[in-house]
Amino acid sequence: MKAALPALAAVLLLGAACHQAPRNPMAQWSPSPNFNARRPQMIIIHHTACTTFDEALRILKTENSGGPVSSHYLIGRDGKLAQLVSDDHRAWHAGGGGAWGASRDINSLSIGIELDNNGFEPFAQPQIDKLLALLDDLVRRYDIPRSQILAHADVDPVRKHDPNASFPWKLLAEKGFGLWPDADLPEPPAGFDPWAALRILGYSMKSPAATLGAFHLHYRATEAGELDALDRRILFNLQSRQLGTAGLPHQDLGLPGDQVIR
Repeated sequence: MKAALPALAAVLLLGAACHQAPRNPMAQWSPSPNFNARRPQMIIIHHTACTTFDEALRILKTENSGGPVSSHYLIGRDGKLAQLVSDDHRAWHAGGGGAWGASRDINSLSIGIELDNNGFEPFAQPQIDKLLALLDDLVRRYDIPRSQILAHADVDPVRKHDPNASFPWKLLAEKGFGLWPDADLPEPPAGFDPWAALRILGYSMKSPAATLGAFHLHYRATEAGELDALDRRILFNLQSRQLGTAGLPHQDLGLPGDQVIR
């Protein structure tokens, strides 16, 4: 038994060393207590386009057709919650082509949440309930602006179309997560530029048509259509909310929970 003690001690020391933060061998280690972990600034919501939780979990731990992929969290249709990547690590969920405002490396700035959904079906209530609980935990712990709860399509409109049109963005906003227009939508003033409003919200103008599709998917539950008068009213209202209340809890809009803006 005594002979085994040195070996056990060596194993424990090796395990502790494996969990230490990286240190540059060129420098003398002289630690300061004045630091903290990097904090995410946004949350990106996806759907998996898979048929089962286990299938999605396997892909997020290996790769899809584009190569290795991951997310921080996966939520099943029944509300089962799995964490795959630590919150303070960079998961590979948003690709390399996305942007939001001045931010280009979305993976480095965000937490990714995948919802197990085949891409066409409605989102199950237990799944949404668990998402709301998770969002509440994340925004409180990391002080993430509540306006910065976004769709994958929002940050990468050219390539992505998730979560699908049945995702309940209005319900999330009523619970305090994300932007949603008010019930009363006055006409914007003369000279209002809806494309500038999209940029103010954070959308990229790399492809205006794709960006309009992502905006429609988020706020009008369809990717189709040209920019119309209702879009202008919505964008003017959202621009005002973004500039005036970004990061603050959204107020109750007093609209039925399943109402879609038309």
